[in-house]
Amino acid sequence: NEIMNKTCVIYGSSTGTCEDIAKRIGAKLGLSDDAIIDVANLKAEDVADCQNLLLGTSTWGAGELQDDWYDGVKVLKSADLSMKFVALFGCGDSESYCDTFCDGIGVLYEDLKDSGCTFLGNKVSTDGYSFSSSIAVVDGAFVGLPLDEVNESNKTAERIDAWTAEIKSKL
Repeated sequence: NEIMNKTCVIYGSSTGTCEDIAKRIGAKLGLSDDAIIDVANLKAEDVADCQNLLLGTSTWGAGELQDDWYDGVKVLKSADLSMKFVALFGCGDSESYCDTFCDGIGVLYEDLKDSGCTFLGNKVSTDGYSFSSSIAVVDGAFVGLPLDEVNESNKTAERIDAWTAEIKSKL
């Protein structure tokens, strides 16, 4: 059933970086443009229509979610996520914000870990990343795909390829 297995990429982006990443991930998975949703426009029906939710956020301030996600999280928490798959990705700056690197991913994880959803792509190795601290690291691995377009954009394509290949088999 098409609707039962629909995948949506939901992103929050202030500068366009996370939006660009969301579109690149969507393209890798062969998704149509309407499956890529700005969290600022997220509705309960969008969540209900999707079996697989790929959630992306940039990290702001002292390790905070991108602004539009605060309402987005409320929409997600009001939905039934018990039969859904969730994969997280995010953007961070490992040099300027090495102590809160991609914390936004960790915030989303914390917000949703008791929702009954099943996380995918949530054992990303910290190898090859340089940062001092991140709440997105749980049990020694990132709970989603961290990307650093500021300092390591040359690694982004390879990181997206590896992550999407891993989750694709489960979508």
